Amino acid sequence: MKKILILAYDFPPYVSVGGLRPSYWYENFKEMGLFPIVITRNWNPIHGNDLDYIQPSKTKDVEIEETEKGILIKTPYKATLSNRLNLKGKKDLLSNVLKKISAGYNEIGQWFLPIGTKYELYKAAKKFLKDNKVDVIIATGDPFVLFKYASKLSKKFNIPWVADYRDPWSNVSFNNNPKKKIISQILEKKYLRNVKLICTVSEYYMFIIKKLIKNKPFLVIPNGYDENILINNIKVNQNNDLLTISLTGTIYKFHPYRLFFSVLLDYLKMNPDRKIRVNFYGISDKKDVSDIIKELDILKNEIKIFPKIPNYQFIKEISKSNVLLLFNHYSIMGAKIYDYLALNRKIILCFENDKEANLLKKKYFKTQTIKGLSENSQADLIRKTNSGIVVKDKEHLYKVLDDLFSEFEEKHYIENHTIGVENYSRKIQTEKLVEALKNIN
Repeated sequence: MKKILILAYDFPPYVSVGGLRPSYWYENFKEMGLFPIVITRNWNPIHGNDLDYIQPSKTKDVEIEETEKGILIKTPYKATLSNRLNLKGKKDLLSNVLKKISAGYNEIGQWFLPIGTKYELYKAAKKFLKDNKVDVIIATGDPFVLFKYASKLSKKFNIPWVADYRDPWSNVSFNNNPKKKIISQILEKKYLRNVKLICTVSEYYMFIIKKLIKNKPFLVIPNGYDENILINNIKVNQNNDLLTISLTGTIYKFHPYRLFFSVLLDYLKMNPDRKIRVNFYGISDKKDVSDIIKELDILKNEIKIFPKIPNYQFIKEISKSNVLLLFNHYSIMGAKIYDYLALNRKIILCFENDKEANLLKKKYFKTQTIKGLSENSQADLIRKTNSGIVVKDKEHLYKVLDDLFSEFEEKHYIENHTIGVENYSRKIQTEKLVEALKNIN
């Protein structure tokens, strides 16, 4: 059985979309004929918010767990000066200056010096490989410094390595600093020179990466849904006392959530007898959303914000919803839509062509257009799977809300008939990756 060394910074119990992909590999590779060795960080998620990312480990030692699934090596994490100040809530002028110096030193220095919060993974991998044979190394990014470590380990131990891009590296939309982009491109080309295979989550990302990294084999492995978790929630009943809409995950500046709130507020004012519950799970911009709720005082009882919770818990919670809300990510599919599909709850995608949403897109969604690829990937998938409603604009949203309320008042649930969902499981996608890894020599 081939042994696969996996470098993965994000990993449970830390709650992040980025951790789900390598976690599934660890849980299922062995059943598919590969033996996984995961090297990750020892997480201590005690806050339930973004501070979990910088919370120090409980131990200063490397912990090794050997199970029937494989080997899990957890490296200690010591908070940087910047992170320690953030954990203490320091925001004075001196603290802000020190935080910038510390963050800059570690983020830049990790590329040239044996430092940084991810360096412990490299040390642990190097130590393991001195005494143990491994057939392939796979690094999943970001953080993309793991690609540097995989490249170095590949050269030192003569082991082929695979780069797994969950997002683009240098050609990312929010990299607006020209100097930073050039340096990132130099580093990306340098460390990908000896890569054996590149895999990523979508054809769109593949074309973005190919513009810089040429003459390398590519494999598209979409995220998909975890059938192991969803099997336990597929029979959960929808809420039947109050129409409930839920949204999960990161909210970006180009997402028209203010417009959604505004339409919802207007609709409830016009229909005071109708009640609704809107749940936000593990969202990134909690303060901004909370501020909007305070402004729209009438919605304070309708909208609830919940902290980050483990994936299996949040799946259980959103499975009770009647409707699942998705904001348009245009050419990017994202990960949450796959869980939405598998739960067979009606999805409403906001918006396909709204004037205000288009202005947000123009201002904040600075991604490249790829000829021949759709700029409405989520809308295409929703239509293909019959899984929901693609909301054109704010006027259409009023009608959609009216239809949803009418159906819920009549049936006490929202009917939905998603088709072809089995094609989007993580199992099917991972089997493709496993086959590719088995063929690497």
